[in-house]
Amino acid sequence: MGKLKVGFICVGNSCRSQMAEGFAREYGSEIFDVYSAGTDPAPEVKPNAVKAMAEKDIDISEQDPKLLKEIPGELDILITMGCNVECPYIPCKFREDWGLDDPAGHSIEFFRETRDLIEEKVKDLIDKVKTGELDL
Repeated sequence: MGKLKVGFICVGNSCRSQMAEGFAREYGSEIFDVYSAGTDPAPEVKPNAVKAMAEKDIDISEQDPKLLKEIPGELDILITMGCNVECPYIPCKFREDWGLDDPAGHSIEFFRETRDLIEEKVKDLIDKVKTGELDL
């Protein structure tokens, strides 16, 4: 079996989904092909997201917000960040919403709290895939 395609989706693709993409690439590169996108992408990844991730020695400064049409049209795992929008239908084997508040416009401390929640959730997702807990 090849790598699983995992996509992290939110509205602006400038904070939460970008951090999730960074963590999934860092911790899950042997099992995942990782993508992120937004329903209405921002012009850039938020500087505080880049800064918060750099504190974990993960560089997301070269990542860019992307439209949904720029990622594969079918994913194995689809994670929405809690955007309070209806994500357009993307075929997938597993879908989950993480219900995270958007840190955009908040303090660096809020970005750090969000980053740490995302890191925990990404590690948990990787563990579930590795143990076969997710029926993919």
